Amino acid sequence: MNTIVDTNYNFPNQKSVYKGKVREVYSINDELLVMIATDRLSAFDVVMPRGIPFKGQILNQIATKMMKETEDLVPNWLIATPDPNVAVGHLCNPFKVEMVIRGYLSGHAAREYKAGKRILCGVAMPEGMKENDKFPEPIITPSTKADNGEHDEDISREEILAKGIVSEEDYLILEDYTRKLFQRGTEIAAKRGLILVDTKYEFGKTKDGKIVLIDEIHTPDSSRYFYAEGYEERQQHGESQKQLSKEFVRQWLISNGFQGKEGQQIPEMTDEYINSVSERYIELYENITGVSFIKEDVSDIQRRIEENVLDYLNK
Repeated sequence: MNTIVDTNYNFPNQKSVYKGKVREVYSINDELLVMIATDRLSAFDVVMPRGIPFKGQILNQIATKMMKETEDLVPNWLIATPDPNVAVGHLCNPFKVEMVIRGYLSGHAAREYKAGKRILCGVAMPEGMKENDKFPEPIITPSTKADNGEHDEDISREEILAKGIVSEEDYLILEDYTRKLFQRGTEIAAKRGLILVDTKYEFGKTKDGKIVLIDEIHTPDSSRYFYAEGYEERQQHGESQKQLSKEFVRQWLISNGFQGKEGQQIPEMTDEYINSVSERYIELYENITGVSFIKEDVSDIQRRIEENVLDYLNK
């Protein structure tokens, strides 16, 4: 299967290129950003050696759909989607924090809780919780926005303000937007028979100083979902939840001795495994959006993207 794991375009009036773990962002004329969602797979802040067919298309199409479904609540950076893997939006100066919000004790929070911690990013977690229990109220547990190859790290609201990473005035807006988006995401998920467990949002400032949502929203890479049906029964019986997220990749890596730590080797990803991950991402797409996934032509994905972006920019 053809995948896109790297790009090297030279668009008209291109000023710079930023390559993140999954997305590649081209700055055009210091006004527009062309964001290309690649098929790269990242887990434990490590990019896996092989791409996942259609993953970039899936992430981009979920994110752009969710931006449209939340733009009445929170302004976002998006202007157009000239290609299934591409979003074009306003150039923004990103905040150096990721706003993580958790409705349930899962993933990283559950691992910290199991290790005996009851404070996460300065926020108290109640005693007596089991993994995947619902918090009384969603908690915001920010992390630093790491540069490529480095680990994101937990940080408290107090540290963010003390270090001057974000001003208090702006941070209050980020918190407000985060809660509003999570509430809307929870409502959208419920209509699809899903529970939005936790997610992260990223924000930036436009040239005129407006705070907007950037990057992705409510995708399986940035969010964790449970199936609502059977959730209570599984919790009562101490069973693991049936989930929709890339946690299944993390669990596979953990079971094969990899957690991104020094000296650990990434296990071999066979064609069979790669295709199974692709199928899981398609399942995620269809469950999260409620529509069938249409595979785009990937016979020459690099050229397809280039032609579509050039066509848009030239207009």
